[in-house]
Amino acid sequence: MAELITATRPFPSSSADKAFAIPTRLEITGTLILRYGLVMTLLFFGAQKWTAAEAEGIQPLVAHSPFLSWIYQVMNIQRGSELIGIMELVIGLLIAIRHWSPKLCAVGSTGAILMFLTTLSFLVTTPSLDSATQGFIMKDVFLLGAAIWSAGEALRPARAK
Repeated sequence: MAELITATRPFPSSSADKAFAIPTRLEITGTLILRYGLVMTLLFFGAQKWTAAEAEGIQPLVAHSPFLSWIYQVMNIQRGSELIGIMELVIGLLIAIRHWSPKLCAVGSTGAILMFLTTLSFLVTTPSLDSATQGFIMKDVFLLGAAIWSAGEALRPARAK
């Protein structure tokens, strides 16, 4: 809440305050974009998991993963994709509620950290990845950074309560 209140305040009048106003506003704006960009990415890709094309597209990655291959022993490719999609949607929603529950946001952010570490492991566990897929997975380095930041930022007020 403090970040939103600060973002709506008018610029300070003294020159000393003005020196801090722009960096503060940039930081607040960056915080909002980083967190909710992460949320939008998780919700978008989580929703994609219900399409047959996405289920087939992730199949080689999941099948070769030491962390996720068990999914196909329990369910078919489409249901496995949907399970992964549910996890992405839940993680995204938990991060999104930072304003109301920093603790749950920290839980979601920690889930995102584990998820992005898993997806980055595809780079070494999936044989014969084409360069387009490798590039697509590499975006998760930045998403991992956002998730780590989000967890730390959410834990600060959660621990103060």
